[in-house]
Amino acid sequence: MPIQQSEVLYTAVATAENGRDGRVATDDGKLDLVVNPPKEMGGNGAGTNPEQLFAAGYSACFQGALGVVARQEGADITGSTVTAKVGIGKNDDGFGIIVEISAEIPSVDAATARSLVEKAHQVCPYSKATRGNITVTLV
Repeated sequence: MPIQQSEVLYTAVATAENGRDGRVATDDGKLDLVVNPPKEMGGNGAGTNPEQLFAAGYSACFQGALGVVARQEGADITGSTVTAKVGIGKNDDGFGIIVEISAEIPSVDAATARSLVEKAHQVCPYSKATRGNITVTLV
């Protein structure tokens, strides 16, 4: 169920100039980056790109969700990491993205780790936002 405007706790604001070949910055100045298409897409690859920014945000959000689930389950996820791989490619109506999420949780067994990751995928706001829109694979 979507949240209502009155339930919003924080709103991030970012502005892009010149799309994929320009600059992106937040209104508070904490993020101010040059963006360029990667070499694989014909760009110079000098700056970051939207897929890297999405991967960074998704991995951080998923790690947070993993922490919430771990606390609920009484699991220790000390030393854990989450990696998001975001791919972009052509589809029927232009371009689309796919995501692969992997987590390393050294303090629990493989079955517990898998269960925690699957539960985190159900509560992570990025996972909720992408569900049914793009392919997200948990590895």
